[in-house]
Amino acid sequence: MDGMNVVGDLFGDGKMFLPQVVKTARVMKKAVAILQPIIEKEKASTGASSSNGKILMATVKGDVHDIGKNIVGVILGCNNYEVIDLGVMVPTEKILQEAIDQKVDIIGLSGLITPSLEEMVNVAKEMKNRNFEVPLMVGGATTSKVHTAVKIEPQYTEPVIHVKDASKSAQVVSALLSKTGKAAFVNKTKEEYAALRERNANKRPVVIAPISKAREKGFKIDWSQDQICTPNTMGIQVFDDYSIAEIRKFIDWTFFYQAWNLTGNYDGIETVTTAQQETEWLKKYKTENALAKAKEALKLWRDAQAMLDKIERDKMLTPKAVFGLFPANSEGDDVIVYTDESRTIEKTRFHQIREQQDKPGKETFHALSDFIAPVSSGVKDYIGGFAVTSGIGIEKWEKAYMDDHDDFSAIMLKSLADRLAEAFAELLHFRVRKEFWGYAPDEDFNTDNFIRERYRGIRPALGYPACPDHSEKRSLFDLMEVEKNVGITLTEHFSMYPNASVSGLYFAHPKAMYFGIGKIGKDQVEDLAQRKGISTDEMEKWIPINLSYR
Repeated sequence: MDGMNVVGDLFGDGKMFLPQVVKTARVMKKAVAILQPIIEKEKASTGASSSNGKILMATVKGDVHDIGKNIVGVILGCNNYEVIDLGVMVPTEKILQEAIDQKVDIIGLSGLITPSLEEMVNVAKEMKNRNFEVPLMVGGATTSKVHTAVKIEPQYTEPVIHVKDASKSAQVVSALLSKTGKAAFVNKTKEEYAALRERNANKRPVVIAPISKAREKGFKIDWSQDQICTPNTMGIQVFDDYSIAEIRKFIDWTFFYQAWNLTGNYDGIETVTTAQQETEWLKKYKTENALAKAKEALKLWRDAQAMLDKIERDKMLTPKAVFGLFPANSEGDDVIVYTDESRTIEKTRFHQIREQQDKPGKETFHALSDFIAPVSSGVKDYIGGFAVTSGIGIEKWEKAYMDDHDDFSAIMLKSLADRLAEAFAELLHFRVRKEFWGYAPDEDFNTDNFIRERYRGIRPALGYPACPDHSEKRSLFDLMEVEKNVGITLTEHFSMYPNASVSGLYFAHPKAMYFGIGKIGKDQVEDLAQRKGISTDEMEKWIPINLSYR
């Protein structure tokens, strides 16, 4: 453990990188597994605990994302903390009961999708109601220091700390459990969060245009001048076991390195196969830190290729996809999907949200429905939907790695499964543009163009900036029978399981573009709720970060 403490210190100082730490943890865990009987005997005879503290971690109810949480667990383990990981989709009651039963020192919550923010608030409230006295840490892609200060901390009397990324976790835990340093750390954080709340309360209010004005200034297309491309293949198509060899060609490695805390530009890394090429490639990294990161990125790249080869060879994952192309027209801010070309029977509709955040010079308030010809135009338009996964089969292999105390391979597998899912979505979109819809038959295979989105058409994911309402996934899944066709299910908060899954819509118009909705007004929220047939309170639950009035 003395060695692991050194590793923890070096990582905290930025002198070791995450892949090195996780590999070190693998060695430690395998050694501890051998020594466990001796350790337990010693603990029994002395009554002493050999850990620095006990941390309970969980991904909150309705959310299935856990790579970041797993990495934090490894880092804390390397710093001699006992980690109790409850997994994903964990209800508040289970989190709190386990915390009591296990007598933990800290509770850590993780989440990725926006509804998870409200779950974290609920956990904090319940901790206060039950008179908990342990600190609460929160983290995950959807969390922020401001949200923690404004929404979560006021609900609980004990320390609430936002952890920006895995590299900060051990430092925060150490401060929270320090007998001499805790008070100063907590007081400093409370002062910082109080200042954030004050700044948030006093910031210039966002100007929200009335929804009627926003609709009047929606994105305009002259539909009389546009030639709509009728899809070559209408209806639903299913791919049951797609080739990993084909999918891996479409991987965008930028996000893979980010997942491993190795942000940087590693262009050309795939061409490095010899010692001489490695020497030449490394010459462009001029600082000591940049050079060290590049060397570690190259090792990680090679580890990833070896794992991809194994995934492909041993059929560890079964990539599946379903997509559909349907007759469609817009009606206001909604997109109507018809059962057939007669366009007389509505099969479903997607309720889109329109920008309302106003500022001087803003001329257009976008909604995705702007890119589909309205019913009133008389133009026959189309829309597509898709859902892909590369997570089928992952649980068996992840469990095998964890049973073998091999966190590195388990995390590598999950991070690659995520990248394969995104790559699969990109590959499928390419084929839809070129073959199945066929509006870009001459488009060439070009990975740089894919990464930079230099092609006609868009594939926005439901629950993300252009269409932030996760609950719209239910309409998509029902339309294409996603669960039956490819085995992806939705949680109560509309997170997809397996986690390594991507779904969304296809828009083919040449002017279709990505954008972010930003803040919206209560007039649109009430209108959305009415269109969807739900209460305003429920509508607000699905888009909390878009509400301008909370």
